[in-house]
Amino acid sequence: MHNWFSPSIACLILWGIWGFFPKLATNYLPPRSVFIYQAIGTLIVIFSVLISIDFRPEINTRGIIFSILAGLAAALGTVFFLLALAKGKASVVVTMTALYPLITLLLSAIFLKETLTLKQGLGVLFSLVALLLFSL
Repeated sequence: MHNWFSPSIACLILWGIWGFFPKLATNYLPPRSVFIYQAIGTLIVIFSVLISIDFRPEINTRGIIFSILAGLAAALGTVFFLLALAKGKASVVVTMTALYPLITLLLSAIFLKETLTLKQGLGVLFSLVALLLFSL
């Protein structure tokens, strides 16, 4: 088995759980408060990772800039995710927002010159159809 497969499955499961717990939380707290408490959970993981690398992260200016931009995008995306979850069904909101790889795919094609196969292109098309159907 490929060395990326097990971490991918772990990610899939954890992100699935991540999509579920905020819906429960927004039943009891407003989205902005949920975001704060969720960030505390993130900080626990951050400190665990810092401890595992003896508090010495590697330094590279471009890497740091892209990492900070990724964190900003993730945090702002989470705020909007929580706002949507507070007003909508978890089954619809989570499924629609889970189509975010389409944005990654588009950016990768434009800026990294990554190409799509015919099968992948059909997958994109079907994903767009799914997005349309879920939005109805």
